[in-house]
Amino acid sequence: MARPGTGRTPPSACDRLRAMPLPPWISDLPALDLLLSVAETGSVGRAAQAHGITQPSASARLAKLERRLGVPLLVRSRRGSLLTPAGEAVVAWSRNVIDAAQALADGILTLRADRQARLRISASLTVAEYLLPAWLLSLRRTHPELHISADVANSHGVVEAVRSGAVDLGFVESPDIPADLSTRIVGRDRLALVIAAGYPLAAHAWRELRPTDLADQPLLLREPGSGTRDTFLNAIEHALGFAPSLPHAINLGSTTTILSTVRAGGGIGVISARAAAPAIAAGEVIELRVEGLPLTRPLHALWLGRTPTALAVELLAIAAAP
Repeated sequence: MARPGTGRTPPSACDRLRAMPLPPWISDLPALDLLLSVAETGSVGRAAQAHGITQPSASARLAKLERRLGVPLLVRSRRGSLLTPAGEAVVAWSRNVIDAAQALADGILTLRADRQARLRISASLTVAEYLLPAWLLSLRRTHPELHISADVANSHGVVEAVRSGAVDLGFVESPDIPADLSTRIVGRDRLALVIAAGYPLAAHAWRELRPTDLADQPLLLREPGSGTRDTFLNAIEHALGFAPSLPHAINLGSTTTILSTVRAGGGIGVISARAAAPAIAAGEVIELRVEGLPLTRPLHALWLGRTPTALAVELLAIAAAP
């Protein structure tokens, strides 16, 4: 909006920042803090003692501040140190600055202490159900007072939680890792294609199927954003040389729902072999073998920035151990 009578639009905040960068001496907050102490105690010596430095060091620091500001700040006498009018003005202007800097320092220290006392994790379903509990139990043995929060999401949700800073560490099964996140492989997993014993394809379970045999089948897949789903779709596209339409595929939101639908004869379930193992061992479902379909996938840990937190590093070591 133009100023009345000028026809000109006032500069924006960004324009003012570019036009008025902070002068270099503004960074000398310890010297300004020392000057405040001189004003409060009336003595450079007493101010030096309060700051845990020698009087010569305090005098040198104040003299340097005067040179950088270009104005005299103190008049020294036998009775102590008195502020000049310029010094009184600088002290008045500095109080809010020093208070804000102290609040910033206290806040940063609180954040550091919080990072050392808690670990926030997000993990996709297979990791969360079959691997993470043992990892956290091992970490808890060395950090009994540690506060741990662990959320379960699909791989896409884990990536977004890590990227936003909502968690310190994420674990995903997705084959596609965003380039803006740091990553480390902590293990491997395998997908299993499972059917009910009475399903029509069960009669052919003794031999390997071809990838083309799956295209017209009701495939029970996890929801979009799931690493299990992405791994399977990438694998079948690689095996066929093109992305099939899979017209009868059904999206289901959990491994438990997929297994229940498989038991009811609803189709071919695509789940982690870890999740399928108990049902296979109990004879509730049968695993199909498919020729030329790579279903092994890496498990990745993700974090934001170059270096994870100290607690995250410990958990990474536990996760990657044989």
